[in-house]
Amino acid sequence: MRFLLLLLVAWAFVLTACEETLVEPAYVGSVSVTVLDARTSQPLANTALSTTPATGSYATDAQGKAVLTAVPEGTVSIVARRNGYDQLVSSVTVTRDQTQSIVLLLTRATNATPPSAADRPTPANGSINQPVTLTLGWRPVNATKDDSLRYDVVLYESNNLNQRQLLTNRKDTTVTATGLLYNTTYYWQVTTRNLSGAATRGPVWSFQTVALPDNRYLYARTVAGNTDIYSSDAAGGSLLRLTSSTTVETAPQLSPNRDLVAYASNATGQFQLYTMNRDGSNQRRITTLSAEGYNNAGVGYRWSPDGAQLIYAHYDQLYRINRDGTGLLLLATAPAGRHFRECDWTVQQGGRLVVQTMGVAPYDSEIYLYNVDGSNPVLLVGNLPGRVDSPSFSVDGSTVLFTHDVAGFNSATGRQLDSHLFTQAITSTTAVDITLGAGATGAGSKIAGTNDLTPRYSPTGFQIIFVNRDNDDIAPPEIWTCDISGRNRNKLFNNAFLPDFK
Repeated sequence: MRFLLLLLVAWAFVLTACEETLVEPAYVGSVSVTVLDARTSQPLANTALSTTPATGSYATDAQGKAVLTAVPEGTVSIVARRNGYDQLVSSVTVTRDQTQSIVLLLTRATNATPPSAADRPTPANGSINQPVTLTLGWRPVNATKDDSLRYDVVLYESNNLNQRQLLTNRKDTTVTATGLLYNTTYYWQVTTRNLSGAATRGPVWSFQTVALPDNRYLYARTVAGNTDIYSSDAAGGSLLRLTSSTTVETAPQLSPNRDLVAYASNATGQFQLYTMNRDGSNQRRITTLSAEGYNNAGVGYRWSPDGAQLIYAHYDQLYRINRDGTGLLLLATAPAGRHFRECDWTVQQGGRLVVQTMGVAPYDSEIYLYNVDGSNPVLLVGNLPGRVDSPSFSVDGSTVLFTHDVAGFNSATGRQLDSHLFTQAITSTTAVDITLGAGATGAGSKIAGTNDLTPRYSPTGFQIIFVNRDNDDIAPPEIWTCDISGRNRNKLFNNAFLPDFK
């Protein structure tokens, strides 16, 4: 009996040992994750991703994307971590052999550490002799590419509380400041901000611009259909563009004491007289009665010898006005049917004015001498065949310089064929042609088919500055100089007209 019991136990053991053990199979899927900035919706690269249950570590690519593979079926938590952002945990349900997509929006951390202030300014702090168009630069401190720093830059002019915002919320580490004044100290400051919005203001840096070039030449120039005023040295160097309006600014004249530039502008619809500093700043209108008339588009005016006043032509009236626009005084009225045009003023020879009068036709022109108070007109140059233009005094006031078209061409459009330079003593009735025409033996004779126009004596009195231009007025005008004898002609500037030289 005992043997039978043992046999039954052994048989049960064998049956149990032969029974198969069942293992539940594991099913997986994948998850496609896109990580974006919650405020800007821009992709966030290099964001660390992990899962619970753990399946591995991942990082997003440049498009903010990553694919998590072999993720167990069921509900899984996905954790996203990135510097400067709050950690985000999100759940996703994974289906066997399927790819689930999820978008995670990260919010910038509100407790991020403020960035370090910018450093290493360019130009160096306290620099001098800087150009009036200047690129400012700086460098971040203790920053990495992931910080994505942005900058604001403000600029202050000394003795001026107004600030210029040069840069706002940009990644650039340089910015160009334009329109700076000469011989002026400027202060600038960079504010650095990080992705969390935390900001740090940097130190205040300074620089001083170069001194204003002592340019002795002024002229008008037309570029791309826009006429403006420029100054330069005799070689065209240190070129300054003094005006930049879409209207016409022309006929510049430097005051005798060399502190202000007068000019004409049609910004109001009519040509008025203005003044400005020699660097183009502080532009100010000084007339209310226009500087216009027959063939006078703002060219009929002149400084007084002491620079305190100006005389100018307003149709058939000649006025004197203070340089600040006050004290307007009528000096003279032109003969019936005529208008005043170009003029000049000398204190030499007892003080005189020389004034051109013009009829409706541009070739109908005469030149008169007046007393400084506008009295006692005396005809100096009568109405000749061909146009007479642009009278001005010599330095000693004894001679008047002007132009005359010796071809005698009376054109209703004002065209001239062969305009020459002439001088005439104020006590004489005879003019002297000093232009060396084609075939002349003097050095640098005038090219045939061109006109010499708008002459003025140089400050020394031993040179003349004038414009030479093809008589069809198609090619750009050029500014030349010559001796007072007309010899030694020398071209100074291309595409320039109405010169002044002091």
